[in-house]
Order: sequence, then C-alpha cells, then structure tokens
Amino acid sequence: MPTSTPVTETSRSESPDLRGGLGQVIIATIASTVGFWAWMAIAPLQNIYAEEMGLDQGRISIMLAMPVLVGALGRIVAGAMTDRFGGRKMFAAILLLGVPAVLLVAVAGLIGSYPLLLLGGFVLGIPGTIFAVGIPFSSAWFPARQRGLATGIFGMGMIGTAVSAFFTPRLAEWIGYFPTHLVIVGAMVVCAVVVWFGMRESPVWRSSRERLVPKVTGALKLLITWEMSFLYAIVFGGFVAFSTYLPKYLLTIYSDDVDPVGAGTRTALFAAAAVIARPIGGVLADRLGPKAVSLVSLAGIVVTAYGVGQQPPEGVLTGVVFLLMAAAMGLGMGAVFAWIGPSTPPDKVGAVTGVVAAAGGLGGYFPPLVMGATYHADSGSYALGLWLLVLVGSVALVVAGMLRDARPKK
Repeated sequence: MPTSTPVTETSRSESPDLRGGLGQVIIATIASTVGFWAWMAIAPLQNIYAEEMGLDQGRISIMLAMPVLVGALGRIVAGAMTDRFGGRKMFAAILLLGVPAVLLVAVAGLIGSYPLLLLGGFVLGIPGTIFAVGIPFSSAWFPARQRGLATGIFGMGMIGTAVSAFFTPRLAEWIGYFPTHLVIVGAMVVCAVVVWFGMRESPVWRSSRERLVPKVTGALKLLITWEMSFLYAIVFGGFVAFSTYLPKYLLTIYSDDVDPVGAGTRTALFAAAAVIARPIGGVLADRLGPKAVSLVSLAGIVVTAYGVGQQPPEGVLTGVVFLLMAAAMGLGMGAVFAWIGPSTPPDKVGAVTGVVAAAGGLGGYFPPLVMGATYHADSGSYALGLWLLVLVGSVALVVAGMLRDARPKK
C-alpha cells in the first residue's frame, strides 16, 4: 500500500483544478478594499481633528503615521499566519478585529482626545495588515505564469484608499462624523461574513506547520526578501505616504484653491491611478520580466517627484504630474510581487510577502514624519522632503538595475 507522501507529491506535480480562482481573488480584492478603507479612516478627516484639537504639523504627522506603522509591522505576522491558517480565516479575523479600532477612532474624535486618537490609530493598523494575507492567497489560485496578473488584480484592493479619500469626508458632511464610522464598521462586518461563507482555499495550498518565529527568520535569510523589501518600500511606501499626506499637502500648498472635499477628491484620483496601474504592472512583468517594469516605475517616480517639488500652479499640470507619479508607483507594485513568486520557495511565500509588505508599509510611515519635520513655514514649501524622495528613488533605480531578473516558469 503506497504511503501518503508520494500521493501528495504526485498531486502537486499534476495540473490542479484552479477553476473559480478569479472569483476567489475578486472576493479577496473586495475584502482588501474594505480593509484599506478602514486603515485610512483618519487621513480624510485630518482637517477636522486639526481644527478641533489644535494640532500643529508635527502632531498631525504623528497622527497620520500611526496606523501606517502598525499596519506595516503587523504584516510580518499576518503573512506568516496566512501560511499556517489560510486566507479565509485570516481575512475574516482581520476584518472583525478592525471593528473595535474604527469605533475607538470615532469616539476619540467625538470627545476631542488626541491621546485616544493616537491609540485608535495604533489599533487601526490591524486592517492595514490585510494586504499580506491576500498576496499568497491570490497567488495560489493562479498558475506561476499568471501570478503577476493574480497579485495585480488583488492589489487593486488599494482602491480602498480612494474610497476613503472620496467618500469619508462626504459621508461626514451628509450623515455626520460618528455615523460615518458606523458605515465603515458595517461594511467590515458584512465583508467578513461574505469571506467566511464565500471564500475557499486554493487546491494547491498546504498549511505550513512551521512556527511563526522560525518562519519569519527563514524569510529574512533569503536575499530576495531584502531586495524586494527595499524596492517595495519605495513604490508602495510612496503610495501610502502620498495617500495619507496628500490632503494635508494640498491644503497647505494650494490653500487658496483647494478645500478639504476637493483635496479628498484629488487624493482619490491619485489612489485610483495607482490601482489601475498595478495589475498592468503585474501583466507586463509576466510578459517582459519584473526587472524592466520596475526600472520604468522607479524612473517615473524620480522624474515626477522632481516635478512635484517645483510646486507647479494648481491646475491640470499639477494633476497630471501627481497621476503620473501614482501610475509609476502602481506599475512598480505589480512588478515587485511578480518578482517574488518565481524567486521564493512555495512554503515561504506568505512569510516573504509579509516581510516585503511590512517594508512597504514602513516606507509609507516615515515620509509623512519627514514632510512634517522638513516643512519650511516661511516659504510654505515641502521641497526638502520631495528632494529626499528623488534621492532615494535614484538609489533604488541603480539597485534594481543590478538585480537578476526572474521570469515565471511556463
């Protein structure tokens, strides 16, 4: 009688039945959208907090950065736990655990407590970890040659930042501050129910029984983890930073032309451009290789960051520059995760994804602090912070050019 091991190995070598994979990835994308909406709940209403609590540039920056920090570091744990428990359980858990965080932020704003708002922002990082769950889940539902497409589709869940930027301030005007947060909570609960009853694991997925710490340590020993972490810190970190800080930037630099709702609309368009570009980056990486797409992305970020630093007059030119920057970041996000799949052992994809996603989140944590710290009140300029982005992007461009490409197996 044959043992179970040869049967398992044989089943893995055969073509698995991945029918329904697109539907599963779409459910994951919707869950990610809601998670990102909750994660970015503070930024669109920052003007309300600043006025009611009398916050200066520094305290606003800390307030905006808090959810990003926790969401970043938590992705390491979420990615490794996804290898153990699977995407279905992790998606549902993260959405439900995010509910108290949104309510805490709502109460903090209601009573005007800055310390409580920081605590709420800290816990609000939980929904931000959802990204590290979806990458391994989505990758497992597509063959290797299409994983750039799979992760690109899932990555469109970043549209949650656009949803937050566009709808949150409008909902606050239409139905009030506290009811707006109840709407977000309701969306999270409904989505968790849909995930629990509608989501299933890929037939190729296998639970990893390796303990969390050794698993993360194993991921950190892989060179690909560090290489992709650096690149993702630029492309995704830049996206998170601008999605978080752009309303404040616009209201400061273009105060005579932009109101809070208008700033939210522009931020939503910025996020939408990155979301649309992300699956394109994944598809192009599948066809051309992730290295070429990453180089184009980083070059675009450097050029557009320089353009933004010139502070062109509010209007079409400014809008185009920001949209091109967002598109460049989206292409890079799709390319980086297409790079990870062919370069990583299958049992470590979740852990590596978690570390890389954490690096991307950390890349979004520091820029708002830097922007607040380098703001020149006399000249009304963030030029120094933008020049730092140009410098770091240029270094990343050189590093990416030195890396070995990774084409998915046909």
